[in-house]
Amino acid sequence: MATLVGSEFTCTGGKRRTCNSNIVTKFTSSKITGNGFSRGTQVREALPGGLLQERDKRAKWHGIPVLLQKLYESSDPNSDLSHAHSFLKVRSVCLLSMEAMSFVTEDRKTAQESTFPNTYTFDLFGGVDVMNDDLVKDCLSVLYNCCICTEGVTKSLAARDDFVLFLFTLMTNKKTFLQTATLIEDILGVKKEMIQLDGIPNLSGLVQSFDQQQLANFCRILSVTISEPDIGNDDKHTLLAKNAQQKRNASPSRAEVNQVTLLNIPGFIERLCKLATRKVSEATGANFLQELEDWYTWLDNALVLDALMQMATEEAEQSNTESSDESSLATSPLRHRLPQSMKIVHEIMYKVEVLYVLCVLLMGRQRNQVHKMLAEFRLIPGLNNLFDKLIWRKYTASNHVVHGQNENCDCSPEISFKIQFLRLLQSFSDHHENKYLLLNNQELNELSAISMKANIPEVEALVNTDRSLVCDGKKGLLTRLLTVMKREPPDSSFRFWQARAVESFLRGATSYADQMFLLKRGLLEHILFCIIDSGCTSRDVLQSYFDLLGELMKFNIDAFKRFNKYVNTPEKFQAFLTQINSSLVDSNMLVRCIVLSLDRFESQTEDVKVMEVLSECCLLSYVARVDNRLSFLFRLINIINVQTLTQENVSCLNTSLVILMLARRKAKLPFYLNALREKEYAEKYPGCLLNNFHNLLRFWQRHYLNKDKDSTCLENSSCIPFSYWKETVSVLLGSDRTSRCAIASYIDEPFMDLDRDLVED
Repeated sequence: MATLVGSEFTCTGGKRRTCNSNIVTKFTSSKITGNGFSRGTQVREALPGGLLQERDKRAKWHGIPVLLQKLYESSDPNSDLSHAHSFLKVRSVCLLSMEAMSFVTEDRKTAQESTFPNTYTFDLFGGVDVMNDDLVKDCLSVLYNCCICTEGVTKSLAARDDFVLFLFTLMTNKKTFLQTATLIEDILGVKKEMIQLDGIPNLSGLVQSFDQQQLANFCRILSVTISEPDIGNDDKHTLLAKNAQQKRNASPSRAEVNQVTLLNIPGFIERLCKLATRKVSEATGANFLQELEDWYTWLDNALVLDALMQMATEEAEQSNTESSDESSLATSPLRHRLPQSMKIVHEIMYKVEVLYVLCVLLMGRQRNQVHKMLAEFRLIPGLNNLFDKLIWRKYTASNHVVHGQNENCDCSPEISFKIQFLRLLQSFSDHHENKYLLLNNQELNELSAISMKANIPEVEALVNTDRSLVCDGKKGLLTRLLTVMKREPPDSSFRFWQARAVESFLRGATSYADQMFLLKRGLLEHILFCIIDSGCTSRDVLQSYFDLLGELMKFNIDAFKRFNKYVNTPEKFQAFLTQINSSLVDSNMLVRCIVLSLDRFESQTEDVKVMEVLSECCLLSYVARVDNRLSFLFRLINIINVQTLTQENVSCLNTSLVILMLARRKAKLPFYLNALREKEYAEKYPGCLLNNFHNLLRFWQRHYLNKDKDSTCLENSSCIPFSYWKETVSVLLGSDRTSRCAIASYIDEPFMDLDRDLVED
């Protein structure tokens, strides 16, 4: 076919010549052979003046070829783009729209050149080619710059759902992908209503078409679509308001629906796991210079540049080269190693986005489904293999940055990566049997040996662990984490997240073997050093260490023995108590652990080891004194009320309940309630403490007896059946003023205020 219509052919007589066939033939030839005209300017170059206009009139092209020529000339970014827009709007859009409407109304019959001459002519003369990728990229850049520089543009674009959905279709083109993704991210960030992912045309096919680099960038967009809207810091938002919101929005949120949509995309989680665990050397792109355009899009955060400059400075300082002449710089280690440093940071930034998405999915309603897939695709062993070389590389002291997790500031890529990694571990281990995947086979055997030596059965989750999915190498991920945890500076914000991750491994039903595994690695002594001797002043870090210490020591007589060995002077013990008493909101979980452990140990009087520790341990002796327990109870009730209850401080209410439940077991509940009454009168605020406690317990019933609430956490953490929790609260809220176990009987009539509505707003 090409030889018949080509611009060169053999004529009769054996003479080879070039024939100036008509312009339509030339354009048709170019489309078939790839030779000849390829852009609008070639029309002007090939035709003498006026011939195109003359031919236009005879062929009834309606000026389309001339229009395309002008459009091409006006499409340069430095030209007045309004001219190009007017050309399109005045003629092409009008003419082509009429034919498109005709096509639609005629039941989409097969298009023919004769049926739709204007559309055919537009394509024939390169109209589609003029609307090239560069022009689309320029348009996206203009929109992005307008969003940055002009107030209200981003919100205006976000309000146009059809435009937002259209942008997603542009992501199929690799040349315009990054510009499109950046613009979408900015638009979704200000959009009032969260976009529904299932409304994106062929989302599954779109995501499956992405290469790994595009998928990592796409995770930045996904993070906006699967996270619940920020209505304030989660820990600080009151439970009253949260409960009210849940009542108003009984159906799944858009974020939850979007999470399900993503999980239904074939291969999505598997690809994220591969992205999260790939080594830097495995990153795509043989020629790093070709990646610089992609890299440029990440540099909107100045801290990225700071990180690169810091690496460059350190390498320069380590170099013995003093000369600054061009030849020495050209051969210096810095020049050759800096691109690799850039590539490492580049890969780290990808992993931050991927880990965030995985973390959100792990905390969603489909948690078990996600857990199963993450285990199957060996996420944890993969992260374990990256730990020393990428996640927690060795740094000098100057690289440690103290950054509180509640600060509203940007993080460097390295800090963000570590925090997201630790958050993922916390979510992965928390109350889930897959937590044992954080160990290797040798460490699992160690847990079994601990149970056997203590003559206790192995935990069922340990027995059921698929050993083909656990960590490889000499150390598991949990052990590696403990190692770096001990090296962190006292006030490093990483300590908060590290402690949270390790604590999540212990949370749930108490496991003696798990505790001993960590005790043998010196964790208790490390925690006590940080609390007593390190000079740590960060309340967040101290709270995380108190919580971890509580889980580590709960019901474990060996842990209390180790505690007494470390806290071996009155000065140390007083320093420890000072830290506890400085903020009961932070330390109340540890107080609860000590109270529960003491209660169990007191019932094991036949065990010589237990009795020995009971008589010697300063901490157990302190809590055994009733006046100290009453002091904790007074303050726990006094520092909270219904209007200020949050996810962070509701534990104070549950700790006060634990103290009273244990008192009720020993028939001492009336004694404790009467002590609260006497405290009120001593403070000259009769009724204040007990009325507040009564309202708190009413809220407790409404909150924890909700069918959506999972009460197993309270039961597992205390080893007290939830039925006893409910029963004790009912007894305390009893309306019979003759009952010695009802709060109402301890409030004098003039000071009674028990019927106040619990307003949820």
